Amino acid sequence: LADTSWITPGRAAWDWWSGSFARNVSFKPGMNTQTMMHYVDFAARHKFEYMLVDAGWYPALDYAHPIDILHHTPETDVPRIIEYATQKGVKVLLWVFWSALDKQMDEALKLYKSWGAAGVKVDFMDRDDQEMVNFYERTVRKAAAVQMIVDFHGAYKPTGLRRAYPNLLTREGIMALEYSKWSTRITPEHDVTLAFTRLLAGPADYTPGGFRNATREQFKPVMVEPMTQGTRAHELAKYVVYESPLVMVSDYPEAYEGQPGFEFIEKVPTVWDDTKVLDGEPPKFVAIARQKNNAWYVGAMTNWDARDLEFPLSFLGPGEYDAQIFADGPDADKVATSLSVTKKRVKASETLNVHLAPGGGLAVILTLAK
Repeated sequence: LADTSWITPGRAAWDWWSGSFARNVSFKPGMNTQTMMHYVDFAARHKFEYMLVDAGWYPALDYAHPIDILHHTPETDVPRIIEYATQKGVKVLLWVFWSALDKQMDEALKLYKSWGAAGVKVDFMDRDDQEMVNFYERTVRKAAAVQMIVDFHGAYKPTGLRRAYPNLLTREGIMALEYSKWSTRITPEHDVTLAFTRLLAGPADYTPGGFRNATREQFKPVMVEPMTQGTRAHELAKYVVYESPLVMVSDYPEAYEGQPGFEFIEKVPTVWDDTKVLDGEPPKFVAIARQKNNAWYVGAMTNWDARDLEFPLSFLGPGEYDAQIFADGPDADKVATSLSVTKKRVKASETLNVHLAPGGGLAVILTLAK
C-alpha cells in the first residue's frame, strides 16, 4: 500500500462479550442505538480509538443467516451511531458474516465507508481451503481500496498476509476468552500455553479484559456478565503478553470505571518497538517485557500453581525508572479480583521480585524518571 497513514491501531470498546449489557442506565440495554452510544461514550472518556458494533445490527435470522447486510435494524441506527462516535473522536467497526459480505463486497464496503465506518470484523469463515484463502486476500485488498481496516474472526492462523496488507490489524484463529461464556476451557494454563504456541504465528484477537475474575472453585460459565478464570492481574497481563494491534476492552463500561487495574488498560499500547522474553516454561508461566517509546510494560502469568518470580530489569536503559506495579493482592488466592497497586523507583541493575497467586499475574508500567 502506497499510503498507510490511515491505518490506526488501538483499543476498542466492545458490546458482545458482556451481552450488550449496561448497569444503572436509563434505557434497556441490548443491541440498540442507546447501548452502542453508551459504549461510545465510554470509549471517548478513556481515549480508546474504537468502538466495535458486533452481531445483531442488521436483519438476520441468526449469526449464520443474514437477511440484509445493507440495512440496519430499526433498533440500531448505525449511521447515527457512527456520526455520534465521530463527534466524540471514536472510530466505529462493524461486524459482518463472511458469506454475505462475499456476495455484496463492493456494495457493502462502499456503503459502510459512506456511513463513516473505519473497518469491518468478518466472522465465521471456519476453514482454510483455497477458496477461503482467496476470500481473505480479496477482502483486505478491497477494504484497503476504500481505506478500511479488517479483523478476521472464525479465522485460520496468520500466514503473513498483513505484511502486504497492514490494514489487516488482527485476527482470531485462537480459542479465546469468549469460550468462558459457555465452557471451562479457558484456564490460566491455557492462557500461558498460547504465548508459546498460537502467538508465535502473529497477532491474535483474544479479546482480553474481563473484570469478573474468579478462582477455579468460583468460576462458572455464564452468557451475560461472564467470568474469567484467574486473577485481575492475570487478565491485565494479557494486554502485554498477547500481541494485537487492535485489542478489545471486552467488558461493559460499569465493570471498569472506578475499578482497580483499569488504569493499566487505559495506558497500555497495542503496538511495540521492542520485545524481550524475560522467563517462561510452557505450560507453567510466562513473563514478557515490551517497549513503546521510552516506557516498558511487563506482563507475567502463571497457571493454577502459585509461584515466586524474579525478573532482572537489565532490559531497561540507563537512568532510573518509575515502576507502577499491578500485582495479585494478598488474598487473591481466594478473591480473584484482589489487586495490589504500588509504585517504586528502579534501575537496570536491579531485579523485580513478585509473588503470583494461583492463576495469578503481574502487569508493570516502567517510565523513565524525570
